[in-house]
Amino acid sequence: MKHFTCLFITFFAVILMQGQLATADDWSQWRGDNRDGVWKETGIIEKFDGEQIPIRWSVPIGSGYSGPSVADGRVYITDRLTKPKQVERVHCFDWETGEEIWSYTYDCLYTIQYTAGPRANVTVHDGFAYALGSMGHLHCFDAVAGDIVWKRDLNTEYDINMPIWGIACAPIVEADNLIVQIGGKPDACIVAFDRKTGEEKWKALNDNASYSAPIIITQAGERVLICWTGANIAALDPQTGAVHWLFPLPPKRFEIAIATPVFDQNELFMTHFIQGSLMLKLAQDKLDVELDWHRKGTDERNTEALHTTMATPVRIGNYIYGVDSYGELRCIDARNGDRIWEDLSAVKVARWSNIHFVQNDDKVWMFNEHGELLITELTPEGLNVISRAKLIEPTRDQLNQRGGVTWAHPAFAYKHVFARNDNELVCANLAK
Repeated sequence: MKHFTCLFITFFAVILMQGQLATADDWSQWRGDNRDGVWKETGIIEKFDGEQIPIRWSVPIGSGYSGPSVADGRVYITDRLTKPKQVERVHCFDWETGEEIWSYTYDCLYTIQYTAGPRANVTVHDGFAYALGSMGHLHCFDAVAGDIVWKRDLNTEYDINMPIWGIACAPIVEADNLIVQIGGKPDACIVAFDRKTGEEKWKALNDNASYSAPIIITQAGERVLICWTGANIAALDPQTGAVHWLFPLPPKRFEIAIATPVFDQNELFMTHFIQGSLMLKLAQDKLDVELDWHRKGTDERNTEALHTTMATPVRIGNYIYGVDSYGELRCIDARNGDRIWEDLSAVKVARWSNIHFVQNDDKVWMFNEHGELLITELTPEGLNVISRAKLIEPTRDQLNQRGGVTWAHPAFAYKHVFARNDNELVCANLAK
């Protein structure tokens, strides 16, 4: 009887956990399941209890710019070690305990600047985990067991014109294709592989790579792949690689596009450290595009609209909220780029100062480079910080200035937040 009772309790616990996961949000790739920075879970705290957010668990990891991905009860992260030799690693942890489920290590010699580690989030889809390293190593893992399903050395195979900061764009899955932006030559800036076998399906464009992750949108009733490359904003057929349209945006000095394009109301918004901001209007009855407006200042100190480095802005109605070149939080009018207000309290003013934005209902959660979480309201009237607390300490591998930074994007899943620096991965409970 005692044995039966233990089995029943174990069975009930498993069923309860599965039920909780079935009603919870995953964060299976860059900026969430839909790559839109939207967190849909309810029952979330309205303010923090103190200045430090209690940590549920913490596990040691190496350095890296890649954020965690959370899917099917597991947390995936990549990192880098330099001793006794240079390697990149892919890890999988249990979301509730932080216990390691599997880990894979491979040799990886860096020839790039800012060497803290991998940039791209792991993309988890349909039982597979796809990891793209800074030097172009692409691995497909069995997401549960960690076995390698297939792998490719893209730098060797595609003669990549390696970006000075390495390969950064998280892979994206569309139907049976896994699509990456790598800047390969010739005509292999964007490459699609069979997501199950690794076989090349198509390649397109002769551009150098940028650091901006591709997204999938719907235009004129069709699924369209949007890739902001080193030279163009490109709309491609995700099944064939055929080019629907190109909007040229060549680099002034070198490729530096990082922020993800924001798609809303049949408009596509981009922001760039040097080129400023531009809004494209997408035709609704055909696959075509036209420029609505483009605003840029004379230099990184004298800016128009938004000159963003890394932070993908958030659009709410007719207003866009983002971080300018030195950390200035701004609201701009999406209809023309006019500045509505500027606030200097969300993050300290510094070159490339960064905030990641995540929408949850009517609130915007901000994770700044000091490792703080802010629960806020953003309106044309200004910034309202409801609550603010420290989640994780900044570290110096990602940037050895101003006391270090936390530039990796956090994940929000299962009513928890998952964040990393160069030393650890942490999980904290955000449920009411």
